[in-house]
Amino acid sequence: MTRHERWNALLELLAAAGRLSVEEAAARMAVSAATIRRDFDQLAQQQMLTRTRGGAVAQSVSYDLPLRYKTARNATEKQRIAAATAELARPGSIIGLNGGTTTSEVARVLATRADLHAEGGSPAITIVTNALNIGTELAVRPHVKIVLTGGVPRPQSYELTGPLATGIFDHVTLDVAILGVNGVAVEHGATCHNEGEANVNRLMAERADQVVVVADGSKVGRRAFARICGTHRIDVLVTDGTVAEADVAAFTEAGVRVVQV
Repeated sequence: MTRHERWNALLELLAAAGRLSVEEAAARMAVSAATIRRDFDQLAQQQMLTRTRGGAVAQSVSYDLPLRYKTARNATEKQRIAAATAELARPGSIIGLNGGTTTSEVARVLATRADLHAEGGSPAITIVTNALNIGTELAVRPHVKIVLTGGVPRPQSYELTGPLATGIFDHVTLDVAILGVNGVAVEHGATCHNEGEANVNRLMAERADQVVVVADGSKVGRRAFARICGTHRIDVLVTDGTVAEADVAAFTEAGVRVVQV
């Protein structure tokens, strides 16, 4: 387990328990107490937790792990989801991508697809995104035209939000919007933790001919705080094989094509 993977696991344990002692965390993580003390100290310096005598407590804020700590979670499933999702894109497409670990993987697959490397270096696809990390990764790809929204970035997700991020959608149309979510359920639709991100994502969905939601099994059947769009607006759900058959059947009955990888 890498240090960031361990930090991710520690923060999730802390989010669930509210408080952890060094000894308890060391036993749960199967590492030394000295390692946990260093981890707690470094995470406290980044204001991810509050250090206490003999342990740590969770910050008294809404818990939304920054993107850099989420990358190891369900990584294999997300890569398979990304590969299947990227196959839905066609040369010449205008694609909307929001931020998140799964959509970042989708962007990487699109960037390396051989059939999208047009001769002469001209763009083969256009990607409209409010995610700074996706824009940075793809800006060096001559076959990809990148359009970044404006806005103010959220450090948790690298997504640009606010009026400067939403204004661009008065001027563009999309063939497909590929949306990463924190939860997707038939009764609640697609949801995320932050209302600012939800607003940008909602507009992205409204401007698209097709809406594809990408979510590993841990997010299917769940809901988060802010609604992006209703299930009626979702055309395709790309997920993994851990989703219950009942959930797959419910989405199918609601008119959503479910792709499991």
